[in-house]
Amino acid sequence: MTIDSFTIGQVATLVRTISEADVMTFATLTGDHNPVHVDTDAAAASSFGERIVHGMLTASLLSTVLAMQLPGPGAIYLGQTLRFLRPVKLGDTVTAQVEITAIDLAKRRMTLATTIRNERGKTVVDGEASVQLTGSGTEDCS
Repeated sequence: MTIDSFTIGQVATLVRTISEADVMTFATLTGDHNPVHVDTDAAAASSFGERIVHGMLTASLLSTVLAMQLPGPGAIYLGQTLRFLRPVKLGDTVTAQVEITAIDLAKRRMTLATTIRNERGKTVVDGEASVQLTGSGTEDCS
């Protein structure tokens, strides 16, 4: 799709259940072995009472939506703000959503509201992303 084919209010989502394997793979890839994420006994003694998913693992689902769906391949992530509002627990199913809130045709940039909700409909992460489309503006970006 070209930049002028997008519209304000356009939405895309991704639903994902976060598994034990996801958390352990993320810990291995990033080196973040915080006990609240990987150690059942230590996490039980925390204020959460159980293990929780890395906030950045959860937030990374937004990158997937931006890169693969809206705006999709050809989009370059310029920035992201995040607020972590609630913990995500192992086995939770979350829905990552992006919604176009502004389009700058001249600069080929978009601003998108970013939200992740748990299966109970509670917002766990919210923020805002900015992306730029690559190329001259007339080729297909999808």
